This record gives sequence, structure tokens and C-alpha cells, in this order.
Amino acid sequence: MPYTLYVVSVLIVTGGGRGIGAETARLAAGRGYAVCVNYRRDRTSAESVVGDIEREGGRAIAVGADVSSEADVMRLFETVDRQLGAVTALANNAGVLEAQTRVEQIDAARLARIFATNVTGAFLCAREAVKRMSTRRGGSGGAIVNVSSRAAQLGAPGEYVDYAASKAALDALTIGLAREVAGEGIRVNGVRAGVVYTDIHASGGEPGRVDRIAPTVPMQRGGHPVEVARAILWLLSDEASYTTGSFIDVAGGR
Repeated sequence: MPYTLYVVSVLIVTGGGRGIGAETARLAAGRGYAVCVNYRRDRTSAESVVGDIEREGGRAIAVGADVSSEADVMRLFETVDRQLGAVTALANNAGVLEAQTRVEQIDAARLARIFATNVTGAFLCAREAVKRMSTRRGGSGGAIVNVSSRAAQLGAPGEYVDYAASKAALDALTIGLAREVAGEGIRVNGVRAGVVYTDIHASGGEPGRVDRIAPTVPMQRGGHPVEVARAILWLLSDEASYTTGSFIDVAGGR
């Protein structure tokens, strides 16, 4: 079904070129959003998502920016201001992890890299979104969804405790910011993804991790990016108009 040409909102999806971000961008465009597909390095994948959207009559742009860089984040939002209009929806999806290891082998440089993207990046993007959405600042309101992980609660022992800790920090941002801006027309919620078929597992050195863990999931399978995207889009939508500071776990019961 062709995408509607009527734009009801402007959405930025960080890390939008692949996996959960790409499915979120496509699904959002199908529901009338003008979409900014943010990427850090993989321009080809981001532009492919934009192409998919445009072929169906939607409106989208790809913008390269490293969310861990304050200057890049500001440029990202300013680009969207000029080309699409002020953002009214944000999916804080960009996230990184590194090779599986134990805490005793994690150094400060690795922690800095993980937290720079997963925590600092989310804070910076949320800050710029709030500046544009807040009714206290003349905005018309909006919604933010932070893409977290069940690892925030499970801890990812022996694999990614640093990643899990960064996602726990993201959960704290979700709760605190939600209460901070609830009276300014902004809702802030989170989606905690479980083991999902995305490229991030290859970054940790185990591309087949989902298949290994799937038998331990109550639903006996890994998740698919679009299943997480659907939860993100619901939280961004008016159907979730009285929901803020909340989380949806998309993890097959794990």
C-alpha cells in the first residue's frame, strides 16, 4: 500500500540505516511521518532505506552524524529543521557494543566508547528534541522513545555488562525525562528489545548469538526488527497519549 503524502509529524531515527532503526523508519513513513534516517558510517544502507520510502511516495532524508558528538547532534537537528521541519518525534535507537568479555577485562577506553553513544548520544538527542517540542519553549509537543534492551535488567553476564549498564542508564533517562517534561506536551517512553536478529551481534563476535539463545526464550525464537518497530511506533502515536515514563519489553517473555 503506498505511503500517504500527508505528513503528520517529523521523526528522527538515530541509527536508522539498519535493523530496528531501518524498520522503524519504513513503518513510520507508512504512517505519514516525514523521516530522517540518521547514520554514523554506513551511508549506503541509510540511503537505501530512504529510497524504499521514496519509492512508496513517502518523504525521507539520510543525515550522517555521530550522536556521541555534540556538534554532530546539533547539525543533525538543524538539518532536519531546514529540510523537514522541527522534529516532533524521536526514536533514540543508535547503540553500540563490543566483543563479548568479562568485566575484569574491560578497560576505560571501551567504557568511554560504549557510553558515549548509548548514553551521551541519547541525552544529547533528547535535549535537542525537547528544545523543539516543549510547549514551554513554543513547541507543539511530541514524543520520544528510547530503544533500550532487556540486558538492562538481566545484566548480560560474561558478555556485555558494560552494554547492559549503558542501557540501564538509558532507562533512568527515560523515567527522569518523562517526569521532567510531562507538563510540556512531551511523552518519553522506552522499548526494551530482547534477542533480535540484527547485525549488532556480529559486533560482539557472535553473529549466530540469537539462534544460540532462542531455545532459552519462552517463545522459543528470536525476535525480528519489525516487531520492535511496531512497539516504538505505538508509543510515538496518539494511541499512547496517556503513556509516559513506561516501557514495553519486546523480548518473547525472556
